[in-house]
Amino acid sequence: MKNQFYQFTAKSLQGKEINMAAYEGKTILVVNTASKCGLTPQYEGLEKLYQKYKDKGFVILGFPCNQFGNQEPGDEKSISEGCLINYGVSFPMFSKIEVNGENAHPIYKYLKNELGGLFSSKIKWNFTKFLIDTNGNPVKRFAPITKPEEIDKYLMKFLN
Repeated sequence: MKNQFYQFTAKSLQGKEINMAAYEGKTILVVNTASKCGLTPQYEGLEKLYQKYKDKGFVILGFPCNQFGNQEPGDEKSISEGCLINYGVSFPMFSKIEVNGENAHPIYKYLKNELGGLFSSKIKWNFTKFLIDTNGNPVKRFAPITKPEEIDKYLMKFLN
């Protein structure tokens, strides 16, 4: 049976439905992002990580979210321009979603269920990161304050 992660779809920032099966066989880092957050400069570190390992089967999937302090108020166009202009983001970005509550995106319901947090599985802030191995298994959850550079050492175990 195919891994559950690959059953999901999400809408890209450009409005195209993307099947997660497109990333099968890759090491994936799923991140909920925001443009007006104190952690927004992590975009830069994430992009560096992506550039460093994208040829080794690594991809980052960014999911903008406005559930924390109204830090992602913009529409898809402004999110896209902000990511590109300010941080040169070239990894796949998706349409704005919710990560908590009954309207949470199915990908996030699944990831939180598989890798709960310290006190609850709820996403506590922007830039919570989930590492998914090449078989589509969620293997590690990183706190929002975990810098992308700190994730580098974990990637070595999973990259092709």
